[in-house]
Amino acid sequence: MKAALLNPPFSLSNPSSTTFPTRHTIRLTRSPSHISFSISSSSSSSSSSSPTPKPIVIVGSANADIYVEIDRLPLEGETISARSGRTLPGGKGANQAFCSGRLSLSDHATYLVGRVGSDAHGRLLEDSLGEGNAVRLDRLTRADSVPTGHAVVMLQPNGQNSIIIVGGANMNGWDDKLSEEDLDVVRGAGMLLLQREIPDWVNLQVAQAAKAAGVPVIMDAGGMDAPIPSELISLIDIFSPNETELARLTGMPTDTFEQISQAATKCHKLGVKQVLVKLGSQGSALFIEGEDTIRQSIIPASKVIDTTGAGDTFTAAFAVALVEGKPKAECLRFAAAAASLCVQVKGAMPSMPLRNSVIKLLQSIHKSPFSN
Repeated sequence: MKAALLNPPFSLSNPSSTTFPTRHTIRLTRSPSHISFSISSSSSSSSSSSPTPKPIVIVGSANADIYVEIDRLPLEGETISARSGRTLPGGKGANQAFCSGRLSLSDHATYLVGRVGSDAHGRLLEDSLGEGNAVRLDRLTRADSVPTGHAVVMLQPNGQNSIIIVGGANMNGWDDKLSEEDLDVVRGAGMLLLQREIPDWVNLQVAQAAKAAGVPVIMDAGGMDAPIPSELISLIDIFSPNETELARLTGMPTDTFEQISQAATKCHKLGVKQVLVKLGSQGSALFIEGEDTIRQSIIPASKVIDTTGAGDTFTAAFAVALVEGKPKAECLRFAAAAASLCVQVKGAMPSMPLRNSVIKLLQSIHKSPFSN
């Protein structure tokens, strides 16, 4: 399947003669004098004669997440009983699309380009994504020959999870060449979001279309554990791993912030100018080549119920703020607030917050009004 596009692989773990700096200038985000996000387009300053904003387009996976709540992970050869189990909509592409739809202003559309099967799980995803018209489903296509992808999510009492993914239609439901209708949606986007739960050759096709049309590309590193094709990495504007994914893809340790900085620098040397690293309880950091690093601490959650989908929420929220033209430090704050709300609700897609909830959280923290 498009094997030629996967060679030569992009392996961040290749040896490099680069000498890394031992000091990094870091700019911490500060509380803004105002919060510039408006809750709805009705309060926006744009006039009715303004052109329709370009949509955010997500090309990625759609899974049925089969949740099992357990006290602990089973040992090798051991069978344990779950406290409960249920099936919820998820998948990194669907999560980010649904989150984008909930966080965006009403006149900013969100499209999901993806594949589901003609089965009950596919219908679950279609119904969930279409709730409240959050996501345009014109390009979410049914693949008749393969089932919808699914994931088994083992959720422990502390909110941490372990996940096993079965690709299904996400990996095997694509034609060899994407349709012009799919590519036209990408070419007309204001932002393209990619992940790695679909084949790399699909990501490559849409990234090439986006690059030719001048559409910025954000790639979330989550998904398959494999080198990224060099053709693909050269098309990415913002690469967004967590510290574990950054370590795996660069072959470098990421135990300290200095090590994370060095790993991000290696990404710069290989052509990625912006690296957005999700650091879990340590917040996040945006490494922009030639500029100061911007760090954002977490916005503490009153309780942590389930961390599933928090990374997708963060990435999607950052993209929503960025496509609205917000400064990158403010994009990080918006994303941190969205992730804080996400972990307080069980499930991936069901935990995605509404825009007004995120703005109210930011307003409560900064004790200042936001502009219309």
